Parts: sequence; C-alpha cells; structure tokens
Amino acid sequence: MNKAIWLALGLVLIFEGLGPLIAPRGWREMVSQLSQQSDATLRRIGGCLVVAGSVIAYMMYTSM
Repeated sequence: MNKAIWLALGLVLIFEGLGPLIAPRGWREMVSQLSQQSDATLRRIGGCLVVAGSVIAYMMYTSM
C-alpha cells in the first residue's frame, strides 16, 4: 500500500509538471485566469477534480 501511494504521488507530480515544461506561456495564462475566479468557482472545480480522481482510484483499486 505504501508503494502505491508513492507511485500515485510520483505520477501526479509528473502530470502536473508537464504543463509548465511543454507550454510555459499557456500554463501561466491558465494560472492567471484561475486566480481571477471566485472562491465558489474554484471550489466547484476542486470538487469535480476530487470526484474524478476518486472514481479513477476506485476503478483501479477494484480492477487489481
């Protein structure tokens, strides 16, 4: 279980780093636009990401 958590963290860092690595200007623009959103909108986006991640994690867990 411990290895799976470290693997998941490593994959998250890889995917998060791809944006600034491949398209730094576009990534900066996206971050700028996100910083202008209201708290409610950011919470909604965060909630959707948590739900999507949970569904993917559950699907991967049940297929093992």
